Order: sequence, then C-alpha cells, then structure tokens
Amino acid sequence: MRAAMYYKNSDVRVQELPEPEIGNDEVLMKVHASGICGSDLMEWYRIKTAPRVLGHEVAGEIVQVGNNVKALQVGQRVVVSHHVPCMECKYCKEGHESCCDTLRSTNFDPGGFSEMIRVPEINIKHGVFPIPEGTSYEAASMTEPLACVLRAQRFANMKPGKTVFVIGSGISGVLHMKLARHLGASRIIATDLEPWKVRMAGKWTEASFLSQGEVVEELRSHNDGCLADVVIICAGAPPAVQAGFKSVQRGGTVLLFAPPTPDQEVPLPLFQLWKDEVNVVTSYAGSPENMREALSQISSDQVQVEDMITHRLPLAEIQKGFDMMSNKGGEKCLKVIISPQE
Repeated sequence: MRAAMYYKNSDVRVQELPEPEIGNDEVLMKVHASGICGSDLMEWYRIKTAPRVLGHEVAGEIVQVGNNVKALQVGQRVVVSHHVPCMECKYCKEGHESCCDTLRSTNFDPGGFSEMIRVPEINIKHGVFPIPEGTSYEAASMTEPLACVLRAQRFANMKPGKTVFVIGSGISGVLHMKLARHLGASRIIATDLEPWKVRMAGKWTEASFLSQGEVVEELRSHNDGCLADVVIICAGAPPAVQAGFKSVQRGGTVLLFAPPTPDQEVPLPLFQLWKDEVNVVTSYAGSPENMREALSQISSDQVQVEDMITHRLPLAEIQKGFDMMSNKGGEKCLKVIISPQE
C-alpha cells in the first residue's frame, strides 16, 4: 500500500509499505480522508521521531475485522482516534484524560496519511465512532480538531454572552470562533498576522477583525471600550501570548491553546493576573466524550466544518499540501484534506 513518510516538512515522500496485518481483536480501516493538522507542521516536535507516517485526523471505512471483534463490521464508516485514554487511572477519573499515560503512548498503525491503518484493541474500545448517515468523510475527519477545541472551551468555562478574542486565525482559531458562536458568544473579535485569514473567518463566524495596530487599543475600539471576557491564544509565538495577557478583562480567562517551542520562555504579568483575578487555563488533546460530541455537532450542522476546507489533494500530492499549510508559494490555504485512495 502507499503511505506518506515524513522526514521533515520539506521532505514528505509517498512510499510503498506492507499492508498492516490485524490480530483477532483489531480492525483494518481504509482511510478516505485525512487532514493535515497544524501540529503536523511543528517540525521541532515531529522530526524527533522521523521518519514516520503522520496523520491523525482520519475518517474511513472498515474493510476487515478480527475474529473477536463484535461491535464493528465490514463496510462501517467510522472516525478513529489515534490517542486514547485508559479511562481507569487517576487522571481519567478526574476528567483529565489527556494526561493519561495510555493516551500518550497509543496510536494506530502506521498513520493517517496511508491507504490503510490497523486499529488496535484499545483504540476500538475507546476511540472508534460511527459516522452518521449523510455526513461526508471529509467533514467527519474534522472531528478530532473540533474535539480539542470543544474540550478547551469547556476548561475556559465558555458561556453565552461572553466576548471572545481569538489570537491566531488559522484552522484552530476559526474552529474556536465557530464553536464560541454556537455556544452563545455575544461578540467575537479576531486577529492574525495574515489579514486574509481573519477576513475569511469573518464570513463564517461574524467575527470582527483587528488591523495590525496596538492590540489593546484596537480591541477596545471593537468592544465598546472593553477588553475580552475570554482570550483564546491560537498562536504559540511569545508576542501573541503577551498580547493575550494584555487583552483580558478583569475576572476573565486566558486560554493557552497553541504551544510555544520548548525552549521559548514567556514572562507572565503575575501581578496583573493576581490583581485582576484572571484565570489562565491550558488544554491538550480531546477525550472520547469530546470526540462523540464533536462528531454529533458536525453531523447535525451545529458547527459547520466543510466550508473551512480550502484544498483537497490526492496522497501523491501531500508534499504540496505541507508546503501550502506552511505558507509557501503564496497560495491562501486554511485546511488541506488528503485523500489516500486517490
């Protein structure tokens, strides 16, 4: 079978690999849609384990089931999680499934940028979700990123009537805007170093966008002189983080969604955070329950996702997809979906 082997961002090669062989408690899935995630482009992170097959935002069709598998059947359309928790440890029981050691060690084989993947037993138990009728593979492949966003906004205590400021208007930022609108945000304001991204997001989310002026001043001008109740930072660069801390209203929340590189340090305005009773929250990955809810929201059009897909490419052109997502070549690209069967 064909698979895209990642060596570095500028070197993703389509190669022939053996088709995975499944055990009695596993299934084989044909991958129909696999999204390129922003985390796939974090070369400082990915190159440590290269060469490898990436791809974790997947949707496809079960083509073979092990002898002991009773809950799934050939021909079933499913979304599969690559990382799954044990649901039995201290972290899982306290609602921090993303901190589970099992979640951080599990995966399917070899990766979503391949024609077939082997789904292990524990992934079947906690990470396989049937796709409702009428929902496309492409839309279903957006389940994992939406689940991460949904979990993060839960941690941020997102409620109706809140003013939300999103820093970074790539795919994660737009998903945050869409979900915040669905959850009843009264006003959504966004910014990005690429103005076209915010203008595009504004069409879908009714978000206002800031120019490249002074952030606090611009934010107040769009928000009746006030700062934001919830600031969602979807860009890991230190200036973006610092701008986020300046933009939060007293008693508000700053959500750190995008990570900086491990060697980057960002000074915290601790006195301001203390004095203004600002909550600072983080979030990593999504839980099985988040996956179920995200797929339900997608299939019911509560959060529309297909309009964010700007490019669809066959597996043979995956390097082009990585280049576009890395903003090389000047083409305006928000989300690339790879079709391994083409």
